[in-house]
Amino acid sequence: MARAILDYTKTVLKKVSFDVELFSKELKKAVKRLLPFEIEELRIWLLQFTVDRPELYPSLALIRR
Repeated sequence: MARAILDYTKTVLKKVSFDVELFSKELKKAVKRLLPFEIEELRIWLLQFTVDRPELYPSLALIRR
C-alpha cells in the first residue's frame, strides 16, 4: 500500500507541475504523508523530474535533508 501512495504522489506532482505554488503545496502534503524511505525515493525522483523545469527548483528545498 505504501508504494501506491508514493506512485499517487508522483502522479499528482506531475499533473500540478504547471503551477509552482500548487506543486509546493502538494509536495508539503506528500512529505507529511510518506515514510522516510519513501521521501528519499521521492527526492531522487524529483531531482530527475525537475532537470528541465528550473521554475520548480525552489520547491526542492521542501524535501532536502
